[in-house]
Amino acid sequence: MLARFHRKGARDLEMKGFQTPLLVLILLVSFIPSGCNHSSVRQAVDKHVPDNEGGWPKLLADYQPWFGDPDHIDVGYNSQDPGVLRKQIREAKNLGIYAFAVDWYGERRPFLDRSYALLQQIASQEKFHVVLMYDETQEDNGQATEEALAAMDKAYKAYIGPDAPGRDAYLLYQGRPVIFIFPKNGHTDWSQVRQQVNTWESPPWLIYKDDPPAKYAKDFDGQYAWVHPSHGWAKDGSDWGQQYLENFYVKMKSKHPDQIAVGGAWPGFDDSRASWSLSRRMDARCGKTFSDTLSLYRQYYDSSHPLPFIMIATWNDYEEGTAIEAGIPRCDGKKVSGS
Repeated sequence: MLARFHRKGARDLEMKGFQTPLLVLILLVSFIPSGCNHSSVRQAVDKHVPDNEGGWPKLLADYQPWFGDPDHIDVGYNSQDPGVLRKQIREAKNLGIYAFAVDWYGERRPFLDRSYALLQQIASQEKFHVVLMYDETQEDNGQATEEALAAMDKAYKAYIGPDAPGRDAYLLYQGRPVIFIFPKNGHTDWSQVRQQVNTWESPPWLIYKDDPPAKYAKDFDGQYAWVHPSHGWAKDGSDWGQQYLENFYVKMKSKHPDQIAVGGAWPGFDDSRASWSLSRRMDARCGKTFSDTLSLYRQYYDSSHPLPFIMIATWNDYEEGTAIEAGIPRCDGKKVSGS
């Protein structure tokens, strides 16, 4: 996910079939580090993000809808297989996850758009939630603003507006839809985007990834934290982002108390399987990286000043080693402990 800057454009090809369940299991297991444990995710969530009425944050998980597209690795399933999507939603709900934040490029990536449309439909049936994370145009030849405007128009008509199928599954905050923005160093005029979406029946909250450009700061309603080391990528993977995440919470409380803060959690990072690998690694620390990032918000927020959301990065990015879908790495024989 961090290296979306380096990805080639997705080829939007139709898949002609889906893998058998046995093959799905065999291929998926090949991407799971030894010692992974699914129950460790549930234990960490139960401990640090309890499900009660005390103002605790809702838990989101960033979701990749591109498996089955030949530009990405084969993890044994297709993101347009309804059975796979239904199973993923049910597993996420069992882990205490409220919604998937789905990477989405508008109609620039038709494969991903089709995957998202199907996911929202099934989420509606399963009483689950989804939310768009719009990826800004990377190769900007002057069209970034136009593409963002077109994407927002598509989002409203197809997924968010009053005539959108499965609209009840779309994530709302205080009655208004949420849209996350993943920047790509493009030259999008976010003021134009803000002006357009303000005409919607219910204008969305636009939430940018940690520190929007100063000239567009007023056009965004919040910021979200993302998997990031504090002092650069340590060769031994020891920098798990503690200071980065602490600084994010301090900044949002002291400088932007009126904005929506979306906390972050991650199990580690390893892009060695990605075609765009830059040999970056963040050690899972026997599951403590996930537990510690998931719990850090509690030093800054409580039920009297609740954090609305925490986003897990990620549900299923096997290319960059942040997936929690199959569990989180655990040292054999040792339980995941909190911080």
